[in-house]
Amino acid sequence: MNRSKVKVAEFIGTVAYAGRLPIAPGTWGSLVALITWYVVKPFMNDSFFLLLNAGIFFVGVVVSEILVEAWDDTDPKAVVIDEWVGMWIALFLVPHSVIWGTVAFFLFRFFDILKPGPIQLIDDLHSPLGVMLDDVLAGIFALWVIQSLIYFL
Repeated sequence: MNRSKVKVAEFIGTVAYAGRLPIAPGTWGSLVALITWYVVKPFMNDSFFLLLNAGIFFVGVVVSEILVEAWDDTDPKAVVIDEWVGMWIALFLVPHSVIWGTVAFFLFRFFDILKPGPIQLIDDLHSPLGVMLDDVLAGIFALWVIQSLIYFL
């Protein structure tokens, strides 16, 4: 496989090497996504935010495919672009504040780590699409909970 292609995929898939941090790479990837959301969200509307995240999802599928093959690992823990996408799904329509962002972060990590029900089924696919989709589903679960909290509080 082309070495430079793998290096570019690694940079993107590990979210600028945040996924290479030795302890809890998924949490680090989610934290980078949260901080980025906090910085960039005021400059984009909700539709563009969602469209941008969809684009990141498709890039994530491509780089996951490259890295799964290059590293001979069906679910490489260093790949955290999936956490980025899931975290941004959890943050969709969340008020722009540190408190609500933190709530979304913890809800997303809760669902991503515990993988209840269908999240585990998707994770068991052991494919580049499965790498991305379990976090999409964890993000959707977190989104449902946080939007319910916002509505009722």
